[in-house]
Amino acid sequence: MENDIGKRTIPAFLRYVGPGILVTVGFIDPGNWATNLAAGAEFGYKLLWMVTLATVMLIILQHNAAHLGIVTGLCLAEAAALHLRPLVARAALATAVLAAVATAMAEILGGAIALNMLFGLPLKAGALLVAGLCGWLLWSNSYRRLEKIIIGFVSLIGLSFLFELSLVKVDWAQAAAGWVTPALPAGALTVVMGVLGAVVMPHNLFLHSEVIQSRQWNLEDEAVIRRQLRYEFLDTLLSMGIGWAINSAMILISAAVFFVHGATVDDLVQAQELLRPLMGSAAATVFAVALLFSGLSSTTTAGMAGASIFAGLFGKAYDSRDRHSLIGILITYGGALAALLAVERPFEGLIYSQVALSMQLPLTVFLQVYLTSSPKVMGKYANSPRQKLVLLVVAAVVTALNVLLVKDMLA
Repeated sequence: MENDIGKRTIPAFLRYVGPGILVTVGFIDPGNWATNLAAGAEFGYKLLWMVTLATVMLIILQHNAAHLGIVTGLCLAEAAALHLRPLVARAALATAVLAAVATAMAEILGGAIALNMLFGLPLKAGALLVAGLCGWLLWSNSYRRLEKIIIGFVSLIGLSFLFELSLVKVDWAQAAAGWVTPALPAGALTVVMGVLGAVVMPHNLFLHSEVIQSRQWNLEDEAVIRRQLRYEFLDTLLSMGIGWAINSAMILISAAVFFVHGATVDDLVQAQELLRPLMGSAAATVFAVALLFSGLSSTTTAGMAGASIFAGLFGKAYDSRDRHSLIGILITYGGALAALLAVERPFEGLIYSQVALSMQLPLTVFLQVYLTSSPKVMGKYANSPRQKLVLLVVAAVVTALNVLLVKDMLA
């Protein structure tokens, strides 16, 4: 096994692909659909840069979270519970659980909207069905089997957007400029923060540090750890690249279809209805099917994240058969379903759930930077001064954007 790891071959690398894909699911979820459709419909290609910036920050943060899991054998929640004062750890992790609930709310609602599009199922019934099915998937499947299911879902979502892109005329010159040119049109701040919250998600930092341990890293052999870190970084780059492409495709399609026709999109169902006359029935159906796979896969990983955070409060690793993890799943899905009862406009709920994630994100980022920079936690694998500086800059950017959002909302 160790010799195989040492070989820098594609087959060797492919054995370590998977944890990053589970994280990717979190930022191609229905919350992203809402914010990306809003970004493209209202501002054309001008907010593509936010997907690029958020993905770069995501790669930095997710690699750092996975680094913690590989080196210590602990997820972020377990490390916080072990190395922080109990009151501080509980307060930080309680907000993280709430972030997982907000995430699950958007994802369950997205799956329910897709069921309504495809089969006319009422939203509340669809939400119960999505939460029940994903809860059953978590309880009944081993991690490796679940990983394969999620990879299959992501592949289908990607193919769906390739099909949609083949039907529209994208202004690639404007898109290329949009990807690399920061711009903040009037009224765009809430959508920009929604895009940030939909890509850089706090529950994914906890999730990555947990699922990376499924590869059973050898914590006693330093050479193996270094090789594993390289494979993990490649997995993260590949997976985040896929997420960047799918998120970009959402904005491209929205800009090419809705923005050029002056159509305002404030509902996912409305988006599908507008697609039908503009792109045909096949495109509208593919849109709904992809949304369903997105809702199911992201709801599943949100449940894993919520369970991991809650179990970590008690120093336990994620195990869907353990009562701590089971309670975490129930809290995540139960809280999300309760919140859905209070949402009058589903599309608005999707966007503001992403904003809520952005508000919690600085707490998780600074917690992670503190732990991964501590020699007590990480030993000689603690962040170097340069790595710590980069992470703190990312944390500062996220915090500054949150301050701007609060100021804008109060105004």
